[in-house]
Amino acid sequence: MKKLHHLIALIGLLSVLLIAGCGKSIASQDVLQHAKQTNTIVWGVKADTRLFGLMNTKSGNIEGFDIDMAKAITKQILGPKGKAELVQVTSDTRVPMIKGGNIDAIIATMTITPDREKVLNFTQSYFAAGQSLLVKKGSPIHSVKDLKKGDKVIGVQGSTSVDNIQKAAPQATVLQLSDYAQAFTALKSGQGVAVTTDNGILYGMSKQDPNYVVVGGAFTKEPYGIALNKGQTNMTNAMNKAINTLRKNGTYEKLINKWFGDIPGFDIKEVE
Repeated sequence: MKKLHHLIALIGLLSVLLIAGCGKSIASQDVLQHAKQTNTIVWGVKADTRLFGLMNTKSGNIEGFDIDMAKAITKQILGPKGKAELVQVTSDTRVPMIKGGNIDAIIATMTITPDREKVLNFTQSYFAAGQSLLVKKGSPIHSVKDLKKGDKVIGVQGSTSVDNIQKAAPQATVLQLSDYAQAFTALKSGQGVAVTTDNGILYGMSKQDPNYVVVGGAFTKEPYGIALNKGQTNMTNAMNKAINTLRKNGTYEKLINKWFGDIPGFDIKEVE
């Protein structure tokens, strides 16, 4: 009986090692080559971020600037029949999912940072965002400098904005929630005095409810890039080439105007 238990344990261990080996193999394969074989690029996208990636409850489709960019880049790389498969991610899940080989690339309002570049490949920036604050109209908070001790600022887990606000306003308290929909709901219910993240995302919240406004301008630079697993140089180069083509042929400007053109004070020169 004892030998049988040892045998079962050994079989279990071998199964775990085999699964782990398969996962590593999936994550480390050349994603450009695989995309050409399947005629598909699997993108990690957000579904809670208005203007960039938001679920349309009527159609059941995720819509936004990131989504349109993913589709346009896919067709640049794979041709007009290339397919962009969309997989929902959050700020917290996007890196584990690409490391696990569940997705080929992340286009999900992801800021290029030195720490992230240690474990991921990034394309050139496709949207130069900057962190700001969203407050209720009439709030005494007009910029990050107005945050005082006891003020609670709402951020999202896994985003750079949490670290940034702790540095910019160390006297304030940060409430971390799992996504932007929860963060905005929390602000509306009075759980905090402001939501902080990139201005592009905050503009989306303001568009949803004009009773909330973006204030104080940007106090950081948050260049968004497309992230791939470390070592995926072929696909990174292909995506950079695609982004350059979209800028040159007018597609990029067309998509920017589609999603941000009607927002007061928005300037395309600030995000290019």
